[in-house]
Amino acid sequence: MPKKLSDNICEAATFEGVYNKYADDLHNYLYYKYGEQFNPKDKTQDAFIKLWDNCKKVTLTKAKSFLFTVANNMMLNEIKHHKVVLKHQKSKTQSYDSETPEFLLEKDEYLKKYNEVLASINEEHRVAFLMNKVEGKKQKEIAELLGVTQKVVEYRIYTAFNILKEELENFKIR
Repeated sequence: MPKKLSDNICEAATFEGVYNKYADDLHNYLYYKYGEQFNPKDKTQDAFIKLWDNCKKVTLTKAKSFLFTVANNMMLNEIKHHKVVLKHQKSKTQSYDSETPEFLLEKDEYLKKYNEVLASINEEHRVAFLMNKVEGKKQKEIAELLGVTQKVVEYRIYTAFNILKEELENFKIR
C-alpha cells in the first residue's frame, strides 16, 4: 500500500516540524539517561541526520520512535567504544614480563659470577678482551693502543675467552 503524501517527511516543512517537536525531548532524554560526557547534542543531531537520510522509509507517525531508537543505539555504541578505549589504555599501561622470578634470580647470579671471573682474569687479558667484545674495537686498533703486536692481542683475547668458558657454563659470545 503506497504511503500518503502527508506521511512523507522528506518535505522541508514537515521535517522542520518534526525537528522542532522532538529535538529538545530527544536531547533531554539522552542527557538524563547517559549524561553530558557522551555528547547528547551531537547524538541528537546525528539522529536527525539519519532520519533525513531515511526520510522516504520512515513515516510521520514512526518518526519519534525512529529518532529515539537511533539516538539510543548511537549512545550505546559510544559507551561500548569508550569501554574498549579504557580497556586498551589499562592493558597498555600494564607491563607484562614473561621472565619468571627464578629466571631473574639466575640471571643476577650468572652476572655476579661473570663479573667475579672477569675480575680474576689477568689485567692484560681482561683489557684486551673488554676492548674487543664490549667496545667493539678491532684487534689491530687494540694492538696500536696497547703498544703490542696484533698476535699478542689475539692471544690475550683468546685466553680470556677460554677462562670465561671454563668457569661459566653456557658462556657464549656473538
